[in-house]
Amino acid sequence: MSEQTNFESKPKIKVLLVEDHALTRMGLKAAFKRTNDIDVIGEASNGEEAVELARSLNPDVIVMDVGMPVMDGIQAAKLIVTNHPDIKIVMLTQHDNDSDILASLAAGASGYCLKDVEPERLYTAVRSVNSGDAWLDATIASRVLRHYSALQRPSSTATSVQENKEKEQELEALPAEVMDRPAPEALSPRELEVLRLIVDGLSNQEIADTLIISLATAKTHVRNILNKLAVDDRTQAAVHAMRRRLV
Repeated sequence: MSEQTNFESKPKIKVLLVEDHALTRMGLKAAFKRTNDIDVIGEASNGEEAVELARSLNPDVIVMDVGMPVMDGIQAAKLIVTNHPDIKIVMLTQHDNDSDILASLAAGASGYCLKDVEPERLYTAVRSVNSGDAWLDATIASRVLRHYSALQRPSSTATSVQENKEKEQELEALPAEVMDRPAPEALSPRELEVLRLIVDGLSNQEIADTLIISLATAKTHVRNILNKLAVDDRTQAAVHAMRRRLV
């Protein structure tokens, strides 16, 4: 059965677009119209409108800009995830600064994309978070992991001690369950390969293609990795992997 037929046989993913620039919002809406499985059911121009529409429309996924007037995307994400935990959020921004990335993840966003992302990658992000996975652009994942790498380096001066304290404060913004996991069960060599690809932001299908294995096998490896690391999703697995120096 073709991918298109599969999409058409399933309920469409209901998406709420939240973006303060009308032209950008129109472009996103037009891009999603090219898909068979994603339906834009509403639009908002700021975080307050997003909170209200999340309540009234009950979308599956919200694609939301980080920087907006009235209420920004991070504040809105916190409120939406608290009140509607089943709604998934993909943050979309022009900026890839570390503080926004970490704050967005801490607020409960399941995905984080830059606005110059290719449409197919954005579709993948929406589909991934809707199915319960987390999704980070490879560049974004690298930035998150660099925080852990930098935090692990020993400090020899007062300046570096202060820098590490600042990094620790930023990392404390991540969900507590990410930071407080017990030591993981040992991963097999193949599972470590898969984990590195998760860190790089690859989907299950892309992992399967890269390692020349079936999609079912890739999914099994990902599921085993999450179980062994005692984490709930791919983002937590990637962050936890660096914290434990697994990759």
